[in-house]
Amino acid sequence: MQVCANLPLARRDVRLDLFRGLANWAIFLDHIPHEVLSWITVKNYGFSDAADLFVFISGYTAALVFGRVMIERGYAAATSRLAKRALTLYAAHIIVVVIYIAVIACVSLEFHDPDDLNQFNVAVFMNMPFREFIQALALRYKPVNLDVLPLYILLLGAFAPALWLMVRKPNWTLAGSLFLYVAARRFGWNLPASPSGRWYFNPFAWQLLFFLGAWIALGGSRAIQSIIRTRAAFWLAIAYIIFAFVVTIAIRAPDLGSLIPHWTLEPFDPNDKTNLAPYRVMHLIALAVVVTRFLPVDSPVLQWRSLSFCAHAAIETSLNSLWVQIFVGATGLLFMTATAYYWTWYKRQDRAPLFAGYSRPLLKLEYRGSTASRSAGSNSEGPHAIF
Repeated sequence: MQVCANLPLARRDVRLDLFRGLANWAIFLDHIPHEVLSWITVKNYGFSDAADLFVFISGYTAALVFGRVMIERGYAAATSRLAKRALTLYAAHIIVVVIYIAVIACVSLEFHDPDDLNQFNVAVFMNMPFREFIQALALRYKPVNLDVLPLYILLLGAFAPALWLMVRKPNWTLAGSLFLYVAARRFGWNLPASPSGRWYFNPFAWQLLFFLGAWIALGGSRAIQSIIRTRAAFWLAIAYIIFAFVVTIAIRAPDLGSLIPHWTLEPFDPNDKTNLAPYRVMHLIALAVVVTRFLPVDSPVLQWRSLSFCAHAAIETSLNSLWVQIFVGATGLLFMTATAYYWTWYKRQDRAPLFAGYSRPLLKLEYRGSTASRSAGSNSEGPHAIF
């Protein structure tokens, strides 16, 4: 079967990093109760939120990275890389779960507040630690607010067998994803959670955003470019974003909601996040149409250089004072930003040659606008070595 994927140029789309970072910021703020800074996140003004954006970008990035590996090095290499990535995230999730439970238990004991164990779904683990640890290994037991990473791990694992078909028949793969989404919503398919209930993020439904992102990365964006670039599509997107804004504000503000017919608000209240309601998907697509219109990949703006539980405990013990909410939110954002910068620097150092200062038989030296091969002993000033 012939490869039909149309991968974009190898250069990095900085918009992915920008919006993935904003999504992580928003997820952090949205999971701190009584946090005033959470009012700046998109979930307060529309149907979709940072989780939708995160899953969509994750699918795009996975297809871009592992799809290129498959085309250039084969299916086995891509599958191996995917498995390694999924296992790394799986190990990180288990470690986070253990630390999370330990922190909750210690704080609950220190402040003599056993209700924290129930509030964060840790009591069941304390009562049956061995059983629930096995459930955690199976991704069935998840403390409160630890739902996104298991979803991502499962989607990466499922993406390995689907990637072979995705790079050859992307349209058919997306159609299969859409069929699974409709069937899951129609028949109530979901995975069980421990000790009871279902996954908060239904993977049979949320996989649609992941595969939609993958489809766009593998040439789908070019296929629909003639449609989404039209004035009609742009103004339809604007109209839908405004509609979602009005409905969301009306639901959150009862006084305003009384001015709008109840039948208009009823389909969107409550917002079906678990099964990824279709209006959430449409809202994310509308945002993407508008944002990419005003922020193209070569925009000069992109060249500018410019926890949750602990935060909750700090806010609660300070009587929800405004300055503590701002301090906790800002500190968390600064910590996440500093961590991202450190990790980027660390990866660059890790890629650097260990013996860069020693001579080599041949180096390619890059001048302004040209390259030349010179011996390692050259003392010319100005050029930079490319290994």
